[in-house]
This record gives sequence, C-alpha cells and structure tokens, in this order.
Amino acid sequence: MPLFSRRQQAPRLAPELDDTALGRVLTGVASARGPGPQDLAIAQLEQLLRDTGDDWDRRCHRVTVLAEAVPALARGWRARYPRDADALLLHAWSELPVDPRAATVAFQLAASARPADPTPWVGALAALRLLARPSAELTPVWREIRARDPWNREAHLQVLGYLSPEEQGSQAALRDFLDDLVATMPYGVPAQCLPLAAAVRQYHRDLDSGGTRALGTGRYWTQPHVAPLLDQALDHWLRPGHPRHAATVADLGLLAYALSRAARTEDAGAVFDAAGGLVTAWPWGHDGDPVERYAFWSRR
Repeated sequence: MPLFSRRQQAPRLAPELDDTALGRVLTGVASARGPGPQDLAIAQLEQLLRDTGDDWDRRCHRVTVLAEAVPALARGWRARYPRDADALLLHAWSELPVDPRAATVAFQLAASARPADPTPWVGALAALRLLARPSAELTPVWREIRARDPWNREAHLQVLGYLSPEEQGSQAALRDFLDDLVATMPYGVPAQCLPLAAAVRQYHRDLDSGGTRALGTGRYWTQPHVAPLLDQALDHWLRPGHPRHAATVADLGLLAYALSRAARTEDAGAVFDAAGGLVTAWPWGHDGDPVERYAFWSRR
C-alpha cells in the first residue's frame, strides 16, 4: 500500500493507518442504523476479514481497529452467527476493555473455531494482562502465539506493557525480555519496533517522574544504549524493499517522534514524509492532542 507525502495531506488521526480497505469499511459502517444498513455493514466486516485470509499480522491489525470502532456491530454479528470464527473473534476483542473475563471465554471459542489463527490467543494475552494475572498464566498463551506467529507485533507490545514497572514487571524483567528479543529477532519482522517502543516508554517514564530524571531527558536520546536504536531504524525502515507490515506507518510515526525529541530535525523530516500525515494516538498523545503535536513537530 502506498505511503503519501506529508506535503500532500494534512495530519489526521488514522487508526486504520494506510490500510485503505479497512478505512473504506470504517467509513461505510460508521452510520449504520436499523436492520437494513446493519446487515450491509456486517457483510462489509465479514468480507474484509475474509479477504485478509491467513495474513495474521494484517488480521490482528484489522480486528483490533474494528473492535474499538464498531463494538455494537461486533455484538450483532456474533448474535446472528454465534459459531462464525470471524464474528467470535471480533466480538471477543470488542468485549476486552469492558469485561476481560468474559472476553477470555470468547477468545477460547474463537480459537477453537479457527485453530491456526494466533489472533484469539493474542486477545487472551491482552485479557490476562488487563486482569493482572501472574506470569505463569501468560506463559502457555505466549507459547500458543509463538507457535502460530512468532513475531506478532501486538503480542509483543502486550508483553512489553505487562513487564513494565507500572504493571507486573520491573526494569530488570524488561531488559531480559528485550535482550532476548534483539538476540533472536530476524530482519524486518512486524515486531521490529519493540526496542524503540521500549525506549520511548522509558523516555516518558523519565519525563513524568519529575526531578532530576526529568531534567536528564534532554540527554536521553544520545545515551549509548539508545542512540543506536534511532540510527538502525533510520537506516533500515526507509530502505527501498524493506519488508512492510500492517503497522509500518505506526512504526514510522514512532521513529519520527523519537527523532524529533532527539532534535534530529533533518532525519525526522524524511520519516514524516514517509508517514504521510497518518497519526497514531500513541506516542503523540502523551504530550497533548496527538494531531496538534504531530503537526507541530512535522513543521520544524
């Protein structure tokens, strides 16, 4: 899917990123009211997920975006087709922020309906994280994901959050996880953003802590264990032929954010061009309105 230049398009919050098929469905189902329009909207959801096939990376992206955007339609689809694997999966994801215990049961049903699909297991991992369950309960779910999609981006982000000091982990646990990840991660996989995402999260921790740690954030991006992350991403992610995945634009936005905070304005400009004005709530929303912050930094 093509990327658009930021000179051609004003920044906008785009949960679909550059997935134009997903964007069309989101637009089409936004105003569905009544039996007739809802039937058509459900058919659009069904076709979109059918078309995704076994591209598990894009399937996870589409399901998570749709679940947040159209939870009522997800419930209606599940009610009409209670054994449909896609309906079960989308409903389970839509239930996740409301009732993670019920979502866990729904994810088990979705996993049984399509055993090869890692996405229900990713959802189950997210539910266990929300419930703050002990790591012993997450480990078998993690194994199921790794057996089906070893470098699933969303699953790795869920583990990154779970192992953070704010949740069930610690700085040491995070370091161990990231060290193992970097040592074994192949080139260009969907989880490629994890080291940089972890660095941005630590940057935010330091900013939010106040005191001397917050004062030291001006030097954060020049530290020897952080600066190479920017250089490596800049070298690889913009390279022609670099493997693309469903959240490539989100990764580019993350890199543009980090380069901006590192005062690497020229490097950031090239990444902003590649991201095409498509804004994600994180990390841009940490400092205020995400579109306004993106626009501010992209003009520098």
